Amino acid sequence: MPRGLELNHPVRVPEKPALEGLELKWMHSWEETGVYRFDRTRPRADVFAIDTPPPTVSGSLHVGHVFSYTHTDVVARFQRMRGKAVFYPMGWDDNGLPTERRVQNYFGVRCDPSLPYDPSFVPPEKPDKHPISVSRPNFIELCTRLTLEDEKVFEHLWRTLGLSVDWSLTYATIDRRAQSSMKFGRETERGGFGGCAGGVNDATYGSDGSQRTP
Repeated sequence: MPRGLELNHPVRVPEKPALEGLELKWMHSWEETGVYRFDRTRPRADVFAIDTPPPTVSGSLHVGHVFSYTHTDVVARFQRMRGKAVFYPMGWDDNGLPTERRVQNYFGVRCDPSLPYDPSFVPPEKPDKHPISVSRPNFIELCTRLTLEDEKVFEHLWRTLGLSVDWSLTYATIDRRAQSSMKFGRETERGGFGGCAGGVNDATYGSDGSQRTP
């Protein structure tokens, strides 16, 4: 239990317990009290960091996600009970082939890097059997738009499950913070800070180009 959070009042159990509204009640309570917030002031020896590969934002979660992240959450809660400051963020892997396929099927489009950007492009309400060719910038815009919607669905499910994640540390593999960290790590391993090889998927694997590095 985090420091400063004490039960200084009696706990009353209702005569007829009901489940309605409990999830929403405790979700708000955990967020307001910051019960799962990582304490950056604690010394390194007191920190227990959990680095989980972020789930791929491909449109839907399945029971395997629930099982695997439940295991991780048990470890996080155990370490908190031991008095550790648990660093437990949640991230979204929204960069790569699963995202491309998701966007292609959802909007009925296909990326054609040879086409110019169309600022007035609007995807069809219902995807046709024959995908529409769009420019790479248009395709990237659709990727960003759909992954943001999918991430909200993912977060809602994780919150409903009651995962003890610090949601203030949420990141995505395409956000500027993650890109800067990956670029720094990659260039450090190379021994310098030369140019980055963006768009590797395009040339090597023939993908549609949602490798959204700047």
